[in-house]
Amino acid sequence: MPASEVLRQRCVANLAAVRDAVAEACGRAGRAPAEVTLVGVTKYVNADLARLLLEAGCTDLAESRPQELWSKAAALAGLGARWHLVGHLQRNKVRRTLATGALVHTLDSLRLREALDMEAGAAGCTCDVLVEVNVSGDPGRSGVAEAEAETLVSAAAASRHLRLRGLMAMASHPDGPASDARRDFARLRALRDRLAAGAAEPAQLRELSMGMSGDFAAAILEGATMVRIGSALFAGLGT
Repeated sequence: MPASEVLRQRCVANLAAVRDAVAEACGRAGRAPAEVTLVGVTKYVNADLARLLLEAGCTDLAESRPQELWSKAAALAGLGARWHLVGHLQRNKVRRTLATGALVHTLDSLRLREALDMEAGAAGCTCDVLVEVNVSGDPGRSGVAEAEAETLVSAAAASRHLRLRGLMAMASHPDGPASDARRDFARLRALRDRLAAGAAEPAQLRELSMGMSGDFAAAILEGATMVRIGSALFAGLGT
């Protein structure tokens, strides 16, 4: 069997296994699997392996570095990928990132909000964003502090060229005990619920992007609508 076919079959099997695990977690939470979007994080693989995942049926793909997002979006143009940026975005990289149509999961400051809104207006487009919240309070983590989240959420919601879709967070210890991850994810859900209760348009906070390969089941139990999976999708593919 050609090596390319071996890789393709492994990718298909990995995707099926992850989808089964998502469905199992949804069952435990009393939720439908369709409520959770599987976002395949391609930051550790090249464009050819990312293409295999896309062809296997995972159409939501993500990158952590804007330059990699630009490159892979160009390489896979026309194949139906929906792109996500899940890493830090510097203001000088906003313009090229907007050109990919990516959902930005990492809006973490008023200055970035201003840059995104201005550049989207200049480009005549609308940028979908999630506000990233540092729910653990760890100074080594990115994201706006929980106490400051309402200000940033309100500013994003009022922006002319941004479409606020929800919140994003990482667990303080993604590879730690599931109970710790659930605690962090529960905090994000509770924050979203508080903010949505006072929002003019609660639907703007529908999405909760939380959970990665090691803790996505805990995230689903706490209401995640997007899980960001990388290593579990590319196991055995030489990454």
